[in-house]
Amino acid sequence: MSWAYPLKIFARAGQISFTLFKLMIPIIILIKILESFGFIEILSAALTPVMDWVGLPGAMGLVWATALVTNLYGGIVVYASLASDVPMTIAQVTIISTMMLIAHALPVEARIAHKAGVSFIMTVFLRLVMAIIFGLLFNQLCHFFGWLQEPTQLLWSPGEIDTSLSSWLLNQFIGLMIIFFIVLALVLVLDILKRLGIIQWINRQLRPVLHLLGIGREAETITLVGLTLGISYGGALLIDEARAGHIKPRDVLFSISLLGLSHSLIEDTLLMMLIGADLMGILLGRVVFTLVIIFLMVRLINHFSDETIHRYLVKSVAQNG
Repeated sequence: MSWAYPLKIFARAGQISFTLFKLMIPIIILIKILESFGFIEILSAALTPVMDWVGLPGAMGLVWATALVTNLYGGIVVYASLASDVPMTIAQVTIISTMMLIAHALPVEARIAHKAGVSFIMTVFLRLVMAIIFGLLFNQLCHFFGWLQEPTQLLWSPGEIDTSLSSWLLNQFIGLMIIFFIVLALVLVLDILKRLGIIQWINRQLRPVLHLLGIGREAETITLVGLTLGISYGGALLIDEARAGHIKPRDVLFSISLLGLSHSLIEDTLLMMLIGADLMGILLGRVVFTLVIIFLMVRLINHFSDETIHRYLVKSVAQNG
């Protein structure tokens, strides 16, 4: 039996994971330090007026602030701890859930986008602004049509949480190992699908929609990975492909922007249903909103010169280091 093929797959997965870990570990440590100094509470206070704009109680600012800085799980835990004291309608839970889905874990995910060549500021700005716009629009629609005004029901609540440093370190290590094995499985599956011709078939099915959006065919499969599994995995593959020169900077920009607004459609959607969000709002509403925004964004940016785009929005990976 030849070990060349499994070693090749393992090496590529290790290379991709190492790229991810170099980005994630310093930021994870920085976030932990910021949390200990009350940064999340400061951000929460700044977000309280935004909560009023989108029809949410001010306390939801703490929920979104936690998700923005940490991840969806952190936001859900904070929401569950507040749920009994802050009654919400299904519409309101759907709004805060979708805002978290669009904009969460920004220090890590925007850094991944930046490593692929997309401006860090551009990524953060797009996801924050689009989350707020979605909240404003969905709130107005629900009030106008009387949708989802029933009280929500929390399907999950956190048990006792171990906040010790040792528990935090163990959880971070387990999380990184899970990422490595998911990346390993992705690399293997994508290689097999490519050899079987299934990737080409998927590309043909996706091509009309992605062509309409303006995303090149080289980024189609990776965009699909990000949509279903998450921006960390799709972004890691984008970095690898962009570094090899297989994907144009414009396509990296459009793909990363699409994934920023809609990614991990299966796992993250199920998570938000646990706190009582409406499936149609957090899935169909978010996907339709994303497709419209990316369609408009591509048309707008295609009027910019290459010089403007490369200076302010996206650089090649070689330029980006």
